[in-house]
Amino acid sequence: MEDQGYEIVIDILSTIFLIVCGYVVGKRREMRHLRELDRKEAELLDMPAVPMAHIAGAERPERIALVEGSVVVSIDYFKRVISSLVQIFGGRIDAYEVVLRRARREAIVRMKEDARSRGLDAVVCVRLETSRLASSGSRGKGTAGVEVLAFGTGVSLQGAP
Repeated sequence: MEDQGYEIVIDILSTIFLIVCGYVVGKRREMRHLRELDRKEAELLDMPAVPMAHIAGAERPERIALVEGSVVVSIDYFKRVISSLVQIFGGRIDAYEVVLRRARREAIVRMKEDARSRGLDAVVCVRLETSRLASSGSRGKGTAGVEVLAFGTGVSLQGAP
């Protein structure tokens, strides 16, 4: 009987340990990704990406090309549990908002990188699209992942450096 009590305690402590490790590793990866996004955005700061069809003060483009960047994201287990609790009571689901904000930033960075790799100077007519990829639940409820696609018209401006 006493051995069974120890086994239960060890099981509970092991579960808590795994949950804490998962949370810490997930948080560290998220922070590393945010730092990497900040670095990439700073590198691409000189490349405008605007929703309008033209850039003020710019002449006619020398070259144009469709450019795009996409990313697929999924919420981690811990945020999914918290979100489930919020859904019971209603309200904003901050965990999803944070993940989607990161995904939009990443998609825009990838679009700008695509434009830069083609020798283009700016992106106009920028649009963002999202789509749910799959269901995570057995009854087709929930979202396993979301794709965020950023696309626009990359342009090479006359007289641009």
